[in-house]
Amino acid sequence: MRATESGFIPTTSATGSGQQSVTGIVAMDDSNSYWRVRGKTSTVCERGTPVKCGQAIRLTHINTGRNLHSHHFTSPLSGNQEVSAFGEDGEGDFLDDWIVLCSGSYWDQASEVQFKHSSTDVLLSVTGEQYGRPIHGQREVHGMAYASRDSYWKAMEGIFVRPTELLKMELHRTEL
Repeated sequence: MRATESGFIPTTSATGSGQQSVTGIVAMDDSNSYWRVRGKTSTVCERGTPVKCGQAIRLTHINTGRNLHSHHFTSPLSGNQEVSAFGEDGEGDFLDDWIVLCSGSYWDQASEVQFKHSSTDVLLSVTGEQYGRPIHGQREVHGMAYASRDSYWKAMEGIFVRPTELLKMELHRTEL
């Protein structure tokens, strides 16, 4: 899953809370920008199950196993709400839950979506504020209280299981 204009990755730079920062980059081919869509905290989401508009999810960074997280800390560059990477091996807390905002009934791969933090109601966003050393040129990912063009995201690549493919797999499964 990537932003419409940039990918976002956790970095080792500490922020106001001391948790791992999440930054955006313009490069569309950065393998460190991959996130796995999972069920909200304390729930199981079966692979291949369509994500409903309005559903709570977690986004877990593939390389670090940390969840996209937010809380009432100020982001270091813009002064908006901090977004960080939190937890270990996909385990975190309720502050890792995001609501998928989209049109229609389900999150469509080709459509832009927004992510609203389920506890603080901010929208996941990335703007032009860029870090200096040691992560020069990477943009701040943060939570915004209002929608803007920088709060829309699109799945650019990944593994997508269509519901019809899931049904076919079920029909061909045999029990031993």
